[in-house]
Amino acid sequence: MKSSDSLVRSQPAIIVDGHEDIAFNALQGRDFLKSALEKRVVEGVNVQRARGTATVGLPELLRGGVRVVFATIWVAPAEHAEFAGGATCYRTPEEAHEQAKGQLEYYVKLTANPLVRLVRTRSDLEFILASKEPRIGLVLLMEGADPLITPNEARSWFDAGVRIIAPAWHRTRYAGGTGDPGPLTPAGRELMVQMKRAGVALDVSHLAEESFFEALELFDGPLLASHSNCRAYVPTDRQLSDEMIQALVKRNAVIGIVPYNKFLKPDWKRNESAKSEVTLSDVVRHMKHVWTIAGDTLHVAIGSDFDGGFGAESIPAELDTVADLQKIGSALRSEQLPEAEVRNILSENWLSTLRRILPGA
Repeated sequence: MKSSDSLVRSQPAIIVDGHEDIAFNALQGRDFLKSALEKRVVEGVNVQRARGTATVGLPELLRGGVRVVFATIWVAPAEHAEFAGGATCYRTPEEAHEQAKGQLEYYVKLTANPLVRLVRTRSDLEFILASKEPRIGLVLLMEGADPLITPNEARSWFDAGVRIIAPAWHRTRYAGGTGDPGPLTPAGRELMVQMKRAGVALDVSHLAEESFFEALELFDGPLLASHSNCRAYVPTDRQLSDEMIQALVKRNAVIGIVPYNKFLKPDWKRNESAKSEVTLSDVVRHMKHVWTIAGDTLHVAIGSDFDGGFGAESIPAELDTVADLQKIGSALRSEQLPEAEVRNILSENWLSTLRRILPGA
């Protein structure tokens, strides 16, 4: 007779991914409904070299047991056009607003496919989880708040379906960010008030450290780090210090670990280092650092950021597409984690967060 753990393992685990740039990629020609393998054939070698080999497609998500994705609205500022891969960039708040609206419209159109649903409420979430036919629920996350022309627009974006806002990417009009330190701006401080009033959760990923701690003082609503790793292993301002992790744990926040080689090992360099130099043991190391600080596994999850400026060449050796996120579960089990704690990390921690964030109806 099989043990209960063996029975659980015989079925693909449910996975929640805390970060994917679905709309941005789709509007640049990477059709979300097509498989990553189809996209690779169409794009060819030159595109792969420029943007990285595609890893995300609806077929892989469904096959890999991914049921919920935090799907971003992300637009590129002109001063960082090198990250946009040739996409249209914004120079003004109005341009950022219009480009973000285009991505929102893409997500709405995507739901014409019966396998895709926007998750606006807890009822939407439970529908996705209870569906006998595998479906994908998309929780909209705005990465970088520049599309809000004023902080008061937090409410209108909430009404449109956005449930999470990350004020920073690099520096924005609202906050210091990656590679550009500094505090919240006056508009950023007002944004904290308006987000709480609107019922929008705060994503602290990319916030500069000064902005991070100021935001935590001003914002007492639900918060998370959708895709951030540990500065203890990769000492850059893109990652979270132990002090930042401790502050998030005190606020019952969840941290999505990114399986991106550059964020896992400090000496790994795209186009210079081999994919095989990084493995899932490095992903587990970052996760373990968080759960060691926290004292439990309730604050660790996955935030893949797959196809977010890097591709299959830049993720751990065992991974090729988003379908392989299941292998993180196997790597966690090798740490002798009980199955319930593996489920925490693969899905339950994010699901608990969403049940706090989402309105009931």
